[in-house]
Amino acid sequence: GFRKERAALEQLRGHRNIVTLYGVFTNHYSANGPSRCLLLELLDISVSELLLHSSNQGCSMWMIQHCARDVLEALAFLHHKGYVHADLKPRNILWSAEEECFKLIDFGLSFKEGNQDVKYIQTDGYRAPEAELQNCLAQAGLQSETECTSAVDLWSLGIVLLEMFSGMKLKHTVQSQEWKTNSSVIIDRIFASEGVVNSAIPAYHLRDLIKSMLHCDQGKRASAEKALCSPFFSIPFAPHIEDLVMLPTPVLRLLNVLSDASLQCEEEYEDILEDIREECQKYGPVVSLLIPKENPGKGQVFVEYANAGDSKAAQKMLTGKIFDGKFVVATFYPLSAYKRGYLYQNLL
Repeated sequence: GFRKERAALEQLRGHRNIVTLYGVFTNHYSANGPSRCLLLELLDISVSELLLHSSNQGCSMWMIQHCARDVLEALAFLHHKGYVHADLKPRNILWSAEEECFKLIDFGLSFKEGNQDVKYIQTDGYRAPEAELQNCLAQAGLQSETECTSAVDLWSLGIVLLEMFSGMKLKHTVQSQEWKTNSSVIIDRIFASEGVVNSAIPAYHLRDLIKSMLHCDQGKRASAEKALCSPFFSIPFAPHIEDLVMLPTPVLRLLNVLSDASLQCEEEYEDILEDIREECQKYGPVVSLLIPKENPGKGQVFVEYANAGDSKAAQKMLTGKIFDGKFVVATFYPLSAYKRGYLYQNLL
């Protein structure tokens, strides 16, 4: 597995939605003697953890779109290079705070299309029907007629997105007879359920996108490139406050800090600015600080740190602090939006 994963990551180096391999080293202190290790970039929260936090509510459309686009970009790139990931699941999609995107990790089961060396690919619950069939036949000592192709990755992503939308684990659902008979009806039911509070049009686009990835016939399944052309990706969504708490970035946004009165008085405004800068610099160098006096973002404090490590430390320490008699709420904020001067309307 080690040599294979290393080879895949070296071939796939340089794409922003695939984990970066920095190097290889030998760990001489492992229990079973020296072992070869991969030195990978440090990433943040996984989609698996995000799903835990969204329990039964489902993730926001902004987060689903962000994740779908990032993973499809990664898949389009690796499929173009002839690779199949073969183990796509929520815990193998991680957020990068520094680059503000989701990245694919764990290429231990990946293979070059047409050269599949292991018969048991993918994880229970995210396994495409053709991989399931191949497994069963392999267990019986038989050869499968059909090769597994890059289409297996699209199936897995379809399930991941359906879980993000519904907030439910779907392992038992996709293994049920009803799913095998008519998965389309179950997908419609999930999108029509009362618990799911989402505006109709974007939800229908997402539903159709997911259906295009979950065809039982791998020949009919959308490719990653085709899926990226879905109208779902042309809809602008704003992040929810929960998204901004969960997904770290180098920018912090402090709410409930300034009153309108202190924004009016220039002297008081300057003093507060200085106090905030002093407090925030305890956690690392502050690159920039912005407190808009007008809407959108009026009275919110934006603090840009040199790296996400510092902003994470600051977010931990500043949340719940009392400043000027008020409890501070600290969330992260998309660096890309901040740099463009784009401030989402109050999201509390």
